[in-house]
Amino acid sequence: MAKDRLIIFDTTMRDGEQSPGASMTRDEKVRIGKALERLKVDVIEAGFAVASPGDFEAVKAVASAVTESTVCSLARALDKDIEVAADAIAPAPRRRIHTFIATSPIHMQHKLKMQPDQVVEQAVRAVKKARQYTDDVEFSAEDAGRSDLDFLARVFEAAIDAGATTCNFPDTVGYNLPFQIEDTIRELLTKIPNADKAIFSVHCHNDLGLAVANSLAAVRAGCRQIECTINGLGERAGNTSLEEVVMAVRTRADIVDVETGIDIQHIVPASRLVSSVTGFPVQPNKAIVGANAFAHESGIHQDGVLKHRETYEIMRAEDVGWNTNRMVLGKHSGRAAFKSRLEELGIVLADDDALNDAFARFKDLADRKHEIFDEDIQALMNAQQIEAEEARFALDDLIVTSQMGVAPVAKLKLRVDGRAVDAEAQGDGPVDAVYKAIESVADSQSDLKLYSVNAITTGTDSQGEVTVRLEKSGRIVNGLGADTDIVVASAKAYLHALNLIMRPLDRQHPQKSEGI
Repeated sequence: MAKDRLIIFDTTMRDGEQSPGASMTRDEKVRIGKALERLKVDVIEAGFAVASPGDFEAVKAVASAVTESTVCSLARALDKDIEVAADAIAPAPRRRIHTFIATSPIHMQHKLKMQPDQVVEQAVRAVKKARQYTDDVEFSAEDAGRSDLDFLARVFEAAIDAGATTCNFPDTVGYNLPFQIEDTIRELLTKIPNADKAIFSVHCHNDLGLAVANSLAAVRAGCRQIECTINGLGERAGNTSLEEVVMAVRTRADIVDVETGIDIQHIVPASRLVSSVTGFPVQPNKAIVGANAFAHESGIHQDGVLKHRETYEIMRAEDVGWNTNRMVLGKHSGRAAFKSRLEELGIVLADDDALNDAFARFKDLADRKHEIFDEDIQALMNAQQIEAEEARFALDDLIVTSQMGVAPVAKLKLRVDGRAVDAEAQGDGPVDAVYKAIESVADSQSDLKLYSVNAITTGTDSQGEVTVRLEKSGRIVNGLGADTDIVVASAKAYLHALNLIMRPLDRQHPQKSEGI
């Protein structure tokens, strides 16, 4: 007997982007959208179109680029939100409007200041409004995890009557336990007389580390859509991890009687791309996509795996995209091999000039590094995109002297609005000296909230990827920089963040908006 299809709804570019510092540009969202399409994600929530002009343009760009997956925009239960969302997703062959309103007593009383009857009325009006633009309408009851069960049933029934084709149960604050979620979903599906007219969905947050467990419990109870993100990205403790829930369904098919359409070979490449774009490194012991996820150091484990892999491995690393690099790239590699690798990674360049620039960067790196890995290429392409952006500050040269017992000194040659500027400063360390030298020119008055270094690959010749997070007047930005010289990478990352923080604000940060 055929299994039910479990719809995978990815919200990396909407809910994932609500992580402080995880904002994505329009072009970055398009790259991620194409990666999710290769992964065969069913629904891609590209953003919250009404949040700002920048968000609108990003959602519209994804809708124009993605042809196979459904493209979705979030919208509050307000006419303006829904109209803007409809306009943004209009270019997509498959499109969905996802509208929501809070249903918990605490949200209705303190945030909405509305009575339950008003909430039901507004939910119905929003769904009917959305149906004017698309037949695919999702309704979410924000903070459903703390809502009254009878009221939830009433709201969902009314939303389905109004035309909602998907009803979503968000555990917005990650409050529920798996047995609660399972019992609640079962009871809802029993109580709602028209439940068979819609697909029921779950959207779990990871505040108690239970998002994946709660999502699987909801599936056992009858939900047929899971909302999730790559790497579990999201505000606070994050969201349900796409890779974990997909592989749990696949690995435990004996218990979870559903199947997904995900092409799992693309899981690791998608994880790397999202990590690179957002500057949020994946912890080594992260399930499925962490560097140690399939590593064995214990002698007993190594012996067992060598004798029979399944003694200590419940899935194959190759199946999710590990160890797929069959062609070693280096300084002797040609343009064709390089272009082929870009295509395999889903990196599409605008024209031959962009390819020539990327290949020149590749050759320069290959002269300094023996083998070039996929992660190196992702970092190169990030750097190319960053340098293509309009920038007030750029690095021309850097000299740092560092000696035990003597304060390091950094001497920089910068370009500021196109003119050459020299800067010099002492610091507690080489990186501190570089940052003080930059600030002696920029005077950005921003606060450094994060400085993170991550080795892109293994070996002493590995590129270091540096993430710098700056905050100014409540605005948070991430800067990225990569180089085999960690001090140079640090300078690049700071300058990238500086260019973003000094740029006129064309969009509201997603965390300042409402979301589920």
